[in-house]
Amino acid sequence: MKNKHLPTLRFVAAVNRQMRVLTLTLTLASLLVFLWTGTQSIQAQSLDDYLLQAEENNPGLKAAYARYQATAEQVNQASLPNPELQVGAFIRPMERFMGNQTADFRLMQMFPWFGMLSTQKEEAYHMGQADYQLFLEEKNRLFFEVKSTWNSLLLLQGEQQLAQENLEYLMKYETLALMQYQAGNLIALPSTSFRPANDTKATSSTGQMSSMGGATQTPMQGSPSSSSSMSALPMAGSSTGLTAILQIRLQIKELESTLQQLAANKEVIQYQFQKLLNQPMEANLVLPTTWEKAQLTLAKEDYLEKIKESNPMLGMYASEQMAYTQQAKMAKLEGKPMVGAGVNLMTFTPRIENGMRMGSGDDMVMPMVTLNLPIYRKKIASKIKQADYLKNGAAMQQEETANQLTLQWATAFRDWEESERLLSLYEAQVALVEQQLSVMETTYSSGALSLSEVIQTQQLLLDYRRKKLNALYQQHQSLAQLDALLSPSPSLSNPNQP
Repeated sequence: MKNKHLPTLRFVAAVNRQMRVLTLTLTLASLLVFLWTGTQSIQAQSLDDYLLQAEENNPGLKAAYARYQATAEQVNQASLPNPELQVGAFIRPMERFMGNQTADFRLMQMFPWFGMLSTQKEEAYHMGQADYQLFLEEKNRLFFEVKSTWNSLLLLQGEQQLAQENLEYLMKYETLALMQYQAGNLIALPSTSFRPANDTKATSSTGQMSSMGGATQTPMQGSPSSSSSMSALPMAGSSTGLTAILQIRLQIKELESTLQQLAANKEVIQYQFQKLLNQPMEANLVLPTTWEKAQLTLAKEDYLEKIKESNPMLGMYASEQMAYTQQAKMAKLEGKPMVGAGVNLMTFTPRIENGMRMGSGDDMVMPMVTLNLPIYRKKIASKIKQADYLKNGAAMQQEETANQLTLQWATAFRDWEESERLLSLYEAQVALVEQQLSVMETTYSSGALSLSEVIQTQQLLLDYRRKKLNALYQQHQSLAQLDALLSPSPSLSNPNQP
């Protein structure tokens, strides 16, 4: 007899299975979402994020800002001179008509000429602004170092990828050479080598960027320019199969050593990058998998105009000129008299003579005025000349800096335009060689083309890709130089106001 509840039990079991499947699906989906979110959070660290970390954590930048804050405090130091209090007490009371004088109190306050205090504040304010511009210049230098180190890391990463591809091609070629050698055929060998994309044109841009404050840039230890040239041994145009195999293996060993050296160089530059951010060396550093072309935000002439308007060093010399103007004004005001106002209090006690009280014994209060007469004018005239000389010197230095900035702008744009042309050229060449390689592979499969010609074309493709990587590095370095000539957006407060 069939159980009448069997369909219900089957339905419940089916529902339970579906619920378990649904629960497992939701769990897997949640796990995937969590992993994807974590991956996105790791990849979210862009160059701008690292620049913000460097601005917030770099001790050198903090020291520059502390120096500015110290100079800015001079604005609050412009005040009246301290009042002068004199107290005199008589050991034996002095007999006077009003009685015996027991003590004498004098309080005096000196007042500078009208406008002196406001001029001192103006001079201190402009000197503070000059130090603030130095802080911005230090920030520019830090940002350039961060960007340059970042570009070096991406260049080394690209070199590693190309070296790995070249290694895979050689291993593939070794396998084919072994097959042909076992078949007793002679093979023609292409000349292959790996050269890191670090020629002088790409790495010289780091040395071209110098701080407008006079600091010079030194090549980074472990940068691509200092990596060993691990080019492979050139191979003969033709050889027997065994010799060819041995030469291929020599090149494979050479490329393996190159990859190890590139990894070591990359590790050193990663340490340097972390130190710019004031982060521990073991901190996680995520590099993008692709390196996109840089984009300009302004036209060529607009860049020059903005540099002249906002460069920190030009702003520093402008602030110094205004400060020296106020110093000359202060020297002129020192030639005016200083006025002092005060009060003199003399205390008395009645004096008894022959049983009679002499004098009232009342205290006497006497207002006082004093005048400081600056009759020695040579010192004042010398101070005025000194301020004028300093102002003229700052103006000449500002003009010289403007000329240097124009030269650096022209050099950076020359490198930018050259990198643009080279990128267009190498992109076109890569596309053409890829088409050629596709046709050659089809021809080779039909037996109408030798293997060496295909491998030569593959090596040519890798060479153009290296040149493209080199041009991309030069483009990003040029943009970093242009950005370093402008004033960065200050995120730290500037509370110094006149």
